Amino acid sequence: MDRRKALRKTGLLAGASVVLPTFLALLQSCKTESPLEYQPQFFDADEARFISALIDTILPRTDTPGALDVKADIFMDKVFAQIYDAAAQQKIRSEMAAFNELCKNKYGKVFSKLGETERTAVLQEAEVTSGKFNGSVWGTAVGKQEPVGFYRSIKSMALWAYFSSEEIGKNVLSYDPIPQEFKGCIPLADVGNSWSL
Repeated sequence: MDRRKALRKTGLLAGASVVLPTFLALLQSCKTESPLEYQPQFFDADEARFISALIDTILPRTDTPGALDVKADIFMDKVFAQIYDAAAQQKIRSEMAAFNELCKNKYGKVFSKLGETERTAVLQEAEVTSGKFNGSVWGTAVGKQEPVGFYRSIKSMALWAYFSSEEIGKNVLSYDPIPQEFKGCIPLADVGNSWSL
């Protein structure tokens, strides 16, 4: 099935319950494309390098796969290309340019060309100066949500892409596609790892 047609037909503004399966399908389609052969749908080459460097700094490879290993950058490119309207796309482009301009003013280089120490310093500063997401109850934000800014929204999308990936869901988080008996009251220590389902 053509993903563009599927996205148009789902009625993206109908709510998260309709949009979430589409996003997950996009994420799963990313795993078959090699990053070396991938042609961005939305980003130009410099923007793609910027996003890759940013999410690799946020979620680097350790003893678990990093954001680039699960192709979170490809997923984000597809979301921007296929889900965002023209105004939102232009806003993302201008925010990326502004973020890079801050890096150039402080370090003389765009983010993707900074060393690890400089990247970490930039993100630590962004972490302090960016808005925060309100707490939520059962997935609904509490109170009026103020704008969180470019860094926080990109970080949020990168985390979502990462933890929604099949690799992380099956091999890092606990995964049981066919749960057994329900145990409603057990000690927290017995729960163990976070669950993907």
